Amino acid sequence: MYDREAAVWYADKWWDGRNPQYPSFDVDCTNFISQCLRAGGAPMHGSPVRDRGWWITNSSWSFSWSVAHSLRWYLGGSKKGLTAYQVQSAEELNLGDVILYDFQGDGRFDHSTIVTAKDGASPLVNAHTYDVQRRSWDYKDSYAYRPNAKYIFFRINDEFS
Repeated sequence: MYDREAAVWYADKWWDGRNPQYPSFDVDCTNFISQCLRAGGAPMHGSPVRDRGWWITNSSWSFSWSVAHSLRWYLGGSKKGLTAYQVQSAEELNLGDVILYDFQGDGRFDHSTIVTAKDGASPLVNAHTYDVQRRSWDYKDSYAYRPNAKYIFFRINDEFS
């Protein structure tokens, strides 16, 4: 069972810091989102093959654990362990769900966030790399934002297989 409150609690605790139990990256957004999902009870699988599953060990991790584009494809197709499904709008997301960003609109997703609050129906997100807490989900105030940006919205399944 996915514990959304635990995922959000973790995201709020570590939004501006680095948990020493995990590696830290210069581009740390997806690593942080993976930590939040794990804190919510998401099961890992696929180790030790880096391009399969979603997982981390003491010295290695899957691409989907640490790379936004890889997490996008993992969540879009996983049938085992951590699973999700795509929805059409940010307003359909719940706390603990994930948004992936393609700021250039070129098909390569380069950022990920987790929903930690709502302003009415509009999600607010936490993220790493440029650490933010409860920022508007669309990032229109970011230097990285472009008018042709694309987003993918993933609802994390509450039950894991």
